[in-house]
Amino acid sequence: MSPRTKKPAVQPGSNLAIGIDVGGTGVKAATVDVTTGALVSPRIRERTPQPSTPGAVVETIGSIVDRLREQGFADGGVPAGCGLPGVVKGGRLMTAANIDKGWTAVNAEEAISARLGRPVVAINDADAAGLAEVTFGAAKGAAGTVLLLTIGTGIGSALFIDGRLVDSTELGHILYRGKEGETLVSGAARERRGLGWKRWAREFSEYLGLLEAWLWPDLIVLGGGVSKEYAKYSKWLTSRAPIVTASLLNTAGIVGAALAAAHGSVAGYQAGRD
Repeated sequence: MSPRTKKPAVQPGSNLAIGIDVGGTGVKAATVDVTTGALVSPRIRERTPQPSTPGAVVETIGSIVDRLREQGFADGGVPAGCGLPGVVKGGRLMTAANIDKGWTAVNAEEAISARLGRPVVAINDADAAGLAEVTFGAAKGAAGTVLLLTIGTGIGSALFIDGRLVDSTELGHILYRGKEGETLVSGAARERRGLGWKRWAREFSEYLGLLEAWLWPDLIVLGGGVSKEYAKYSKWLTSRAPIVTASLLNTAGIVGAALAAAHGSVAGYQAGRD
């Protein structure tokens, strides 16, 4: 029986899960109280190995969780969730835009579970951040359609309808001015193109307009590195839906991955209903 068929939800009386966030430059993890969203352990970070092959990244994840276990924060009964940069289906990364292409050849959940010796749920990294924000953060209690965008090296997206996740939307790859949106209006693209905040905000608003025309969100949440600079560009943003900034910042991916682990899958989780 594979690790996918064994992964249970947190047992009655237990409220802990490990959240792991794999990014292009760093791998972070902590143990989370999934009833409050609070980190109950130190947040441990190690550099993402280069190249970021499955074996190298899994070993880095294992090293971090070993440290959590040694410090008494991750006994064998605590499940783990792992946010990964790409489309996640059936425990596998189907795309690998910001991680080694070798990930598409392995079952991420099985590989990480084998190293950690515990059940693992894999989730798209932006989806993980979204789960955290709709459960504990800026979109808590929001009805209707909520769109979260993480703006950094690329543009990640998470889409929720009445608290239920539509997973792996990857809206950063929507065509804008003939190119993938994230290649023109991500945080990294702004710096690469030498755009000031005013020009960037106006182009980003055009990109938002494309998303709004298709999805008609009731709330837009901006996360990622660019959200920290919101005061510098907010007056030039235009949208039909109200815009707010994410509130969990650097812990969102960890908290959301832990929530996925606690509920045994992404599909089994609905914010405010479980």
